[in-house]
Order: sequence, then C-alpha cells, then structure tokens
Amino acid sequence: MAIKIYTKTGDLGKTSLIGGTKVPKSHIRIESYGTIDELNSFIGLANDYLTDEHSKIILREIQDRLFTIGSSLATDPGKDSLMKIPGLKEADVGLLEKEIDRMNDILPPMKNFILPGGHPAVSTTHIARCVCRRAERACVEMQEQKMPVEPLVIKYLNRLSDYLFVLARYAGHLLQISEIIWKPRID
Repeated sequence: MAIKIYTKTGDLGKTSLIGGTKVPKSHIRIESYGTIDELNSFIGLANDYLTDEHSKIILREIQDRLFTIGSSLATDPGKDSLMKIPGLKEADVGLLEKEIDRMNDILPPMKNFILPGGHPAVSTTHIARCVCRRAERACVEMQEQKMPVEPLVIKYLNRLSDYLFVLARYAGHLLQISEIIWKPRID
C-alpha cells in the first residue's frame, strides 16, 4: 500500500518540526525552510531551461545542498533527531565561488545595471536569485530572534544568490541573448 500524502495533522495551522515539536505554520522557521523549498523548485525550473551541461550538473549539486539546508532548518534544535541530517561544508561555498570566478572570466565586465529577461533561462535564474535572497533574509531573521541557525547556511545562501546572478548572465551569454540594460527615466 502506498503512503498517503495527506495526514490531516496540519489542518489546524500547525506543523511538526523534525524532532516532533509542533509550531504554527506561520513560524519563521517554517517560513525559512519553505522558502528554501521554493528556491529549490525554481532552480529545478532554471535547470530545465539551461543548455550548458556543466551548469546543469552544478545546479543539481546545489539542489542537494538546499535539501541539506532545509532539513537543518526543519529540525528542532532543542531535540535529538533520530534522523541523520547531512551537514553543509565550507567547500560547498568554495564550489560556488569557483564557479562564479569561472563564469566571470568568460563574461564581459558589467558596466550597467541589467534587467532580468531576454530568455526563460535568464529570467528563471533571476527569479531563483530573488527567492534565494528572501531565504537568506528569513535565516537572518531567525538569527536575530536568537534561534539557532548555522552561520554557514547564511554564508552559503549569500554566495548562492551571487552565483545565480552570474549564472543568469552566463546563460544569456551562451544563448547569445543581449543583456537588457537598465536605462533610468530622466524627467
């Protein structure tokens, strides 16, 4: 028999963290890992639009790290979990930095602000970047509220948003899509 997807335990607006603690679905911890889940979905969509095989492999690695981060954020820090949660490593941040540098070596220098758009691969990657920044803000909010959040998670999300910005430019470059330069209106 298949496992049922619905449990009905959340019908009253509460959910359980890994460890069993019930919290409101509006809790900042739920917001943070929900935003990570949204980010992971947009990265999957961006990956579907990309044509560069190397970038697709890196995005799959990133999706794996986002599951790690989501699991960490979904775990009640005050309880021991029977589940083994993998950890994020400094090398994961290093991979993003290496990839940013690799793409930047190929891209022309940026001389203007650019608008997201021009191709679904570019636009979707920019959406993922924006969701990543929101996830980072939610984690910072947790930290400010004195809730445990691994500092490496915030560092990773910060670097990931940079990576996604450069990846959007790189995807456009590979697709030979001109960047849309922001031309501010002057009244």
